[in-house]
Formats: sequence, C-alpha cells, structure tokens
Amino acid sequence: MTQDNIRFIDTTVTYLEMFAQPVRPTVPAPLDQHAILRAELPTVSFYRYLYNTVGEPWNWTDRRVLGDKTLCDIIHDPLVEIYVLYIAGVPAGFVEIDRRIKGEVEMGFVGLIPEFTGRGLGNYILDWAIHAAWSSDPNRVWLHTCDLDHPRALPLYQHAGFAAYKRQVEKVAALESLS
Repeated sequence: MTQDNIRFIDTTVTYLEMFAQPVRPTVPAPLDQHAILRAELPTVSFYRYLYNTVGEPWNWTDRRVLGDKTLCDIIHDPLVEIYVLYIAGVPAGFVEIDRRIKGEVEMGFVGLIPEFTGRGLGNYILDWAIHAAWSSDPNRVWLHTCDLDHPRALPLYQHAGFAAYKRQVEKVAALESLS
C-alpha cells in the first residue's frame, strides 16, 4: 500500500508529561491470575497482533503503515521495551516504553484488548507502566493521546499524574483505508 492509497483524517492530539514519579499508593493488581512479561525480541507478527487488536477500535495506524523491517528495527531496539499483560494466560493488553531519547521516556502505547476493557485493568497497567518508565530515573515521562482514543484515556492519564503541555490537530491514516 502506498501513501497515495491512504485516506487521512484530522484528529486533535494531546501531549502529556510528568517530571516526577507520582507519590501515591500503587493500583492493586487484578484479582484474576495475571502476569506482565517483557516480550524480548517479539516477532513482528506477534507485535502486529497486539497493536492491531488493541488499537483497531481507536484507529491506531502509525505502526500499521510501517514495513516489517522498519517495525522490526523499532521493536528490537534494546531501548524499546514491550510488556504484555496476560490474564489467565491470555494476552490482555500491552505497553511500549521507549527510552531512545536520553533523559526521557515515552510511553508509546498503552492499551487493552477490547474483551478486557471495563475490568479495571487500564488503571492497573497504566500505573505499572508509569513505575516501569521511572525505573531508569529519567527527567521526564511523556505520552500522547488523541480524540479518536478511548473516551476515558485522557482523564485516566491526567488522574495518573500527567499534565497536558500541547494540543494540536494532526492528520492520521484512516483505518478503513488500510484494510
């Protein structure tokens, strides 16, 4: 698929950041049997499964338009960490933590597979990811969301301690044009 075949839509993107690890009780682990495991050198197909399944309801397209080699170079970079939340042995969501910019950590993707939403797991995985991001003692942890994302995403990030520092309209590929 070429850029000529892709239809773009406008979305308002909100960039959020924090400069200190939040001081509050951690979110309790889910009652379900669970584990968060780092996917060491995940296959491109496994990563695409996670990304596409989590992101499809929210028009996540950034990684869909990347070729396999480009995507593999990103997800195999030693400074990019991919963690998968499993509930009773089933992938329930994932987090991507990007440490490639010195002194910063971007929480590139945080999300749940649709069948696992509404169970309090979003709070849990976000809190876990925030603590993981701060483990390298960066100057700043940041992320972004847009108005196409889950309606509770922005309030959840703000409640977790992130503060918005920039909003702008950006063009993103429309998911239906990628099918």
